[in-house]
Amino acid sequence: MSTESFFIVIEGIDGAGKTSIAQRLRNVLEQTHGDEVLLTQEPHADCLVGAEIRAALAGDQTMSPQSLALAFALNRNDHLERIIEPFLQPAGRIVICDRYVLSSLVYQARGTISMEAVCRLNSWARPPNLTIVLTVSPMKAYERMRLRERKRDLFENNLPARAEKYRAAVTLLRGEGQQIVEVEADGEYTQVFAAVLDALNQHKPSWIRLQPPLLL
Repeated sequence: MSTESFFIVIEGIDGAGKTSIAQRLRNVLEQTHGDEVLLTQEPHADCLVGAEIRAALAGDQTMSPQSLALAFALNRNDHLERIIEPFLQPAGRIVICDRYVLSSLVYQARGTISMEAVCRLNSWARPPNLTIVLTVSPMKAYERMRLRERKRDLFENNLPARAEKYRAAVTLLRGEGQQIVEVEADGEYTQVFAAVLDALNQHKPSWIRLQPPLLL
């Protein structure tokens, strides 16, 4: 079997633990693949309109739902062209992305903009080889968010509705043939991360060597 590159996306509502899980997964994969592993995130601050998106999410700049959806798509296009795709060109590379198109379906589909419209807007985007969605109860997510020492972003509210939209978005992308695995993330960090490693083990290509850490 030929060796290709592998694109992993970590998703979930705010408070699901995406960022810490993505960082830990990068660290584990680096044990066996070294600098052939890249961790990135969206929206990407160093790509087109990244600063404007961050300002809008922080409430420091106003954008209409349509403008925000277009801004995310432009940021993603630049992110793919300048960072993700070039890194994945040599065989045997792994990219882990904290949020991707699935998040756009959840957060940019609002008002008169349907989830299907956002999907069409991002139809050109490279599909991940594997998306891992951390599913967490809104109560647990709110509990974790209260521990953060910063003000909430624009969309860090009404988490029950967000969780429902994630379920709809997962169904939509699975219908397009994308490989999406849901991991229950209400438990302790070590349990959640072990479940993420198990999901990756089940769906990774044979060339990815995974050495679970002795201490999570």
